[in-house]
Amino acid sequence: MVDEPAYPGMPRWVKISGVVLSVAILLAAVLTVAGIGGQHGPGRHLPLADTGRQAPNGGDPP
Repeated sequence: MVDEPAYPGMPRWVKISGVVLSVAILLAAVLTVAGIGGQHGPGRHLPLADTGRQAPNGGDPP
C-alpha cells in the first residue's frame, strides 16, 4: 500500500481565491496609476465653491 503524504497541500479553493484576489488588486493598481477611475475622496461630492448658502434638505417646500 502507498503511504499518502502527511500534508496534501493547499486546497483548490484557497488557490483560486488567491488568484482572484491578486487579479483584483492588480486591476485596481492599474486603474489608479492610469487615472481611469477619476477623482475619488470626500471632495468629489462637495460643490466647487462655497456660496455661503445652506443647501435645501429636500423637505417640505416653503
